[in-house]
This record gives sequence, C-alpha cells and structure tokens, in this order.
Amino acid sequence: MRILFWALTRTPLAVLYAYGWLIDFFLFHVFRWRRDQVVGDIALAFPEKSADERARILRDSYRCIADVVMEAIWSYGASADELKHRVAFDNHEIIGRAVAAKQSVVLLAPHFCNWEWLLSSGGATFELPIDAVYQTVKLRSLDRCLRDARTRFGGIPIPQQDFVYELMNRAATPRGYALIADQTPPREEKKHWTRFLNRDTAFFVGAEKIARFLDAPVLYVDMRRVRRGHYAVRFVPLAEPPYGIGEDRDDYSPVMEGFARELEKAIRASPADWLWLQKRWKYPKTAAA
Repeated sequence: MRILFWALTRTPLAVLYAYGWLIDFFLFHVFRWRRDQVVGDIALAFPEKSADERARILRDSYRCIADVVMEAIWSYGASADELKHRVAFDNHEIIGRAVAAKQSVVLLAPHFCNWEWLLSSGGATFELPIDAVYQTVKLRSLDRCLRDARTRFGGIPIPQQDFVYELMNRAATPRGYALIADQTPPREEKKHWTRFLNRDTAFFVGAEKIARFLDAPVLYVDMRRVRRGHYAVRFVPLAEPPYGIGEDRDDYSPVMEGFARELEKAIRASPADWLWLQKRWKYPKTAAA
C-alpha cells in the first residue's frame, strides 16, 4: 500500500487528471453513486433554476470530485513551493496578526473546492502551526500514509475522537485549529438549526465552544476555484471575543449562523464546487427535537 501510494504521489498532475476521468465515469455512469440523492438535493436548493441548469450542476459536481481526489494524491508528494503556486491566500495578513499576537485562531472550512489542499498549503505558507480535525480511515495502512503526507509542512491531523484531549494539551501554544464544519451532527447532540439552501439544516456547535475555550477569533475559509488546479483563499472573520449575543434560543450559535451564511453564498456562486455527494440532510428538524 505504501509503495503504491508513494508512486501515485510522484505522478504528474496531468496524468492523475486522466486517471480521475475513470473515477468520474464509474461514479457517475456505472455505479450512479448517490445520484438520486444529489438530484433531489440540487432540485430543493435551486428551484428557480431550469432542469438543464440543475443537470449541469449535477454533472460538474462529479467531475470536480474526481479532480479533488487526484489533486489530493498529487499534493501528498508536492513541494511547498508547488503548493504555494497553486493556492494563493489573498489576505494572509489576518493570520500574520494572530502570529504576532501569539493568539490561536479557529478556521472553519466546508467541503468546497479542494479542502484537502488547505492544511498542506496553509502549513507551507504560514508560521502558525495548523492542526486539522479529521475522521480516521478504517484501513490502517492508508490512514498512516495520509497522516504522514499531511504532516509534511508542520500541520498535524487530529483524529476526531482525540481532539478534546489534544486541545487541552496544546491550548497554551498558539495554533490554528481547522475544522470541516458542514457535516451533520448526530441526532442526539446539541446542534445549531438554520435555513440553509431552502431547508432546515443542522450544524455542529463545537467550533464555538472551542473558540470560547481558547478565547480565539473564528475565521471562515473561503476557497475559490481560479482555474483547474489553482485556487484562491480568503479569510472571512465570523466572530471574535467576546463573540456578541445571538438570538435567545438554545439551538442558536452566532458562529455557525455566520458560517452557514458564508457557505450558502459560496454555493450559490459556484454550486458544483460543493460536495453534494455527502448526505447533508439526514433527518428533519422535528425528528431531532
């Protein structure tokens, strides 16, 4: 497994894109992986669009996923300069101010554009160590390969089940804590509810708890596709101490409300760049109450 993984990471990106065409073909045409779900989600999110427009979003979203997979593999063998050439940070001075103030920051990113490149390119660009929460892969050999690849530029992937322990250990050291924040929380957990893409949608509230514990500002990581294999990133401030006051509701989080609004804006601007393949709406609001 390690030899195969190493070989793929040394393959030119143009060749990997050709391999990605096979992934796209089999996922979309052969296995039709989650196509019915994605068709329904896109229709509910964009009722104002024509059938042809929604079909284009559907088709392009699968092509984008194939590219993301291949780009991620390539990045695990890329140099720091190669990554910085392909991911440009527009307002990196925000992170620079945190470094100067010796302050941690919470970075919230969605499954949008190439989220896999954020940890590596951020580690190659900034002096602030960036740690990312992730879900472990069941195949241990592959999980080890991914961890080794993702730590090359100082960032440390933290398994989700170990995050609280690691946060307590590292709280005294200024760091960037990166979380993919557009996943669905379990039914039994406390969650933030909001209208998102025309549906009641639940978001994790852990990011706000982490920010309050660290007394850290929260930034939305806005990634945009410039062209194939090239992206631009802009940091959007969502909240900072003392975080303000939200609505008088137990299920309200001002941080996650801001995240939802920024993400929705990005999806409406470039719908195919979001990961529609994830099962985002797993239960209705009434069933989780």
